[in-house]
Amino acid sequence: MRVGVFGGGAIGGLLGARLAAAGTDVTIVARGPHLAAMQARGLEVRSDGESLVVHPRCVGSAAEAGMQDAVIVTLKAHALPAAAPDIARMTGGDGTLLYGVNGIPYWYFHGLDGPFRDRRIESVDPGGVLWRTLPPERVVGCVVYPAAEVVEPGVIAHVWGDRFSLGEPDGSQSERVLALSRLFIAAGLKAPVRPRIRDELWVKLWGNLCFNPISALTGSTLDRITGRADLRTVARGMMVEAEAVARALGVRFAIDVDRRLNGAAEVGVHKTSMLQDLERGRPLEIDALLGAVVELGDMTGQPMPLSSAVLALVRERARLAGCYPESG
Repeated sequence: MRVGVFGGGAIGGLLGARLAAAGTDVTIVARGPHLAAMQARGLEVRSDGESLVVHPRCVGSAAEAGMQDAVIVTLKAHALPAAAPDIARMTGGDGTLLYGVNGIPYWYFHGLDGPFRDRRIESVDPGGVLWRTLPPERVVGCVVYPAAEVVEPGVIAHVWGDRFSLGEPDGSQSERVLALSRLFIAAGLKAPVRPRIRDELWVKLWGNLCFNPISALTGSTLDRITGRADLRTVARGMMVEAEAVARALGVRFAIDVDRRLNGAAEVGVHKTSMLQDLERGRPLEIDALLGAVVELGDMTGQPMPLSSAVLALVRERARLAGCYPESG
């Protein structure tokens, strides 16, 4: 199987390196100094005091990459619309798109039984552009758990985690999702195939939708957000609102709110990705992590006053920092 990785950043690079080391035919699309370093010296992954150096094919464009059997996408959600035409070129007419993007995915309602079947979500897919450019029938969902960081061009530090949960939007055990799972497992990763991938997506999102914006507004790390009673109350309130929305959409939660909060507390002193992006002047993942959840609340008739208030505040905080469009 030919596997393309669109965006060789922290998670994409980690996956590309592990797959390449296991013998998979991997092509990584990247740019700038990171691309130049990988082409010159290879891609290095540092994990638990050990170093893995591989030399996958690394190119600067989708045109150079050519057609792939599967394309792994782990971009930030706000970067996806601009990248979609190139990703479409790589997947061609029948290639698989492994979607490992945080937040509510644009394909969420694809094939989902109920009143919102095949509904587009404006917050993450304005005008349905992604739906048309990257047809959701090509998508296999992926919930990404590892933490990694590009510490210098061509070098990725793998901090923790090795699980990538996979699932077809329709819950089937298709050959393509099983084939991807086998590739990941052969690369030393955990890749369970889930019949209800949206349930697992929500458990991860449950934390992201509150911890990220609260951290961007306050500058607080995860230990303070979960440990200070006042901040924990805000986070918990947002999670309770989101849970009502998810349950209205048929989601089943395997854990409760407080267990999810306690699990986050165990991470300790940690800056969320949104706070890191704010400090570096990068665009923030506001809409996929929280805006879309509030939109789903409107769809399902579930009140979300606290989440809506935090959404308005974090959008304005990001606008003033030049990290969110004035029109948003």
